[in-house]
Amino acid sequence: MPSDTSGTEGGGSMTPVTPVAIDPDAVTTSSLKALQSEDQRKVMDIVDKLRRSGLSGIVELPQLVVCGDQSSGKSSVLEAITEIPFPRKENLCTRFATEIILRRSPTSTISITITPDKLRPKEEQVKLKSFSKAIIDFQELPDIIKEATEAMELGVVGGAGSRAFSRDVLSVQIDGPDRPQLTLVDLPGLIHSSNRSQTEADKDLILNLVKEYISNPRTIILAVVSAKNDMANQIIVDYARKADQDNKRTLGIITKPDYLREGSENELSWVEIAQNKDVYLERGWHMLKNRGDNEMDFTFAERNEAEALFFSKGRYVNLSRECVGIESLRERLSKLLLNHLVKELPALREEMSTKLQATSDEITKLGEKRSTITEQRLLLIKVSMHINDILKSAVKGFYESSFFGAINMNAAVDAKENITRFRAVIQHRNLSFAENMRLRGHKYAVGVGPGDDDHEHAEEMKAQEELGKMTDEDPFLPKPKSLTREEAVAWVKKTLERSRGYELPGTFQPTLISQLFWEQSQPWEKIALEHITSVAAICKEFVYSVLKHAAPAEFFPRLTGLSVDAALEASLAAAKEELTKLIKDKTRHPMTYNHYFTTTIQKQRQRKHTKITKEAGKAIQETRHMGDGSYQTLIKPEKMEEAMSKAIEQDMDSFSSQEALDYERAYYKDELKYFVASVCKECIERHLVEPLPDIVLSPLVVTAMSEEEIRFVASEPPEITHQRAHLESRMAMLEKGLETFREAMGGLRR
Repeated sequence: MPSDTSGTEGGGSMTPVTPVAIDPDAVTTSSLKALQSEDQRKVMDIVDKLRRSGLSGIVELPQLVVCGDQSSGKSSVLEAITEIPFPRKENLCTRFATEIILRRSPTSTISITITPDKLRPKEEQVKLKSFSKAIIDFQELPDIIKEATEAMELGVVGGAGSRAFSRDVLSVQIDGPDRPQLTLVDLPGLIHSSNRSQTEADKDLILNLVKEYISNPRTIILAVVSAKNDMANQIIVDYARKADQDNKRTLGIITKPDYLREGSENELSWVEIAQNKDVYLERGWHMLKNRGDNEMDFTFAERNEAEALFFSKGRYVNLSRECVGIESLRERLSKLLLNHLVKELPALREEMSTKLQATSDEITKLGEKRSTITEQRLLLIKVSMHINDILKSAVKGFYESSFFGAINMNAAVDAKENITRFRAVIQHRNLSFAENMRLRGHKYAVGVGPGDDDHEHAEEMKAQEELGKMTDEDPFLPKPKSLTREEAVAWVKKTLERSRGYELPGTFQPTLISQLFWEQSQPWEKIALEHITSVAAICKEFVYSVLKHAAPAEFFPRLTGLSVDAALEASLAAAKEELTKLIKDKTRHPMTYNHYFTTTIQKQRQRKHTKITKEAGKAIQETRHMGDGSYQTLIKPEKMEEAMSKAIEQDMDSFSSQEALDYERAYYKDELKYFVASVCKECIERHLVEPLPDIVLSPLVVTAMSEEEIRFVASEPPEITHQRAHLESRMAMLEKGLETFREAMGGLRR
């Protein structure tokens, strides 16, 4: 990392000094011990273990950040604090953030890695993450940093098409038995104005980078300002104040006081700032003197000695010894670090616990893990068992599962809101089908005849009233044409005349009943087909709701596309085929063995004869007025024969037509009951409803699936797999971090 005492940080000239080969074990660390007391080292042990757990990318961990304007002396401050002899070579480190990670370890090592900018493309991130170097001598560091710079694709400053700065982070981890456990970050210097080698984009990039680091509430901000420039021209203090609004974690550091003319007003002004009189910071200010132009080859001990001598003269004598020099700075940082860490640790633990719970919740939302074929098949079997249980309960009308929910009283029985009450919906639709068949199943609505009783008269009136209320809103269902008894007889008579055979006049051949029944029952197929189609749609809607409830969301389109839709379509096709058979049965000649048919015919004849007899009885009665003012009813038997003769139909075709109409009506009623029951039992139940638990992803269906089909249905989308891996890794780190936290806090209390 470049030292910036006498040069321009991030691109200015400086006198290069040949790096001294230093074994990490030989580096003097006695002064570093001042940076960490025993208690502080225990606290930092916690932070270090958390960082090693990988938590730095999940929660913000405490660290020191050195920031300031270009050429403010940041890197020299960092070097003086750590006493790590970073190489001073132009344009190596100040073009990107550099983390100096000091770790206590039994062995001494130096390793360099790159943490890529999250906004880089994935392939570039992978490439930069693979950058890893290990050295045993600081003399090798310049070449490694140069390689890292090239890996970040940072060319020569000012070169054509060359980027001056990067959001990537260079991490230099230095392990050793006497190293303090500390992380310090050297940020690129803030740019005030752009030029040929530093564009407006570079200026904004560095500013945003600095803001990101100092906005971390667990970061101690070391705001470095140079006495060579006026305070008004150095913007880092303003940015630090905005980031640290409580003014609790910013320490101002003044560098390069040796460039001030002794006894000048400018010198006095900077001394007052160091005394915290002018620009107030709650944590105060500290003044350092780093190596001068003629001191670049000084050892750390010589550098410290020269600094102590400088502050022992002139106006600097009046400054508190706690506010000048590197030794006292380490002590101040030690206390600041300890107080800051002790304050932040409870909040850090709470944040870790909160994020652990949030991560666990996110993993739960992803559902069960299914990366292997075994996990996929097991999950699919679990899902199929759940679906199978719901379907069996629904078909039987047992609504105990939570899936079925509450009844929506404000919605219709078969409304979408009540679709989960599957058996109730099917029964409701079957009843509606029976009602439609009763009202709409016949081509002609025939008026009552002489053989109909009062009940039939009432039913006919009710049916006519209901038909009158019907509208043409549903074009798929037919509406019968109303005929009077006389019109119906005329219809039969026309049919008889056009289908006459060798039968004697006044009689009719059996095929007439067939012709009449076939024409009268024409609407049956259309009504039944509409019923079957609508029930199939209900089955599909219900099955979809079960799938969405019982299976992960991504399963739904896969299951429907692979097997469910095909199974439901096959059921519908089978139901339609069954209906075709029923319709074909209907087209055969009439056949019934139900005594209802003959009983109905006999009752109609009986009622006809009864009616004729009553009418004749009225005809033979004659009322005579007596002289005393009373009336006498006389019976004239000779008129009975006359009345009975008039009741005989003389037109043979009319007689046979009336008889055929009564036969057709009796047969129609008998066959209608059979057809409605057959459609409900054989089409709806046999093919659409009852098979659902067996055909919709039953355990047997899953067992018969190939591995390829299992993967197609149950495999996780790549993004879910990646997200799960990320969340599980995150959860493991948080769990490990909390465990580490508990163990370390226990040791701290002891």
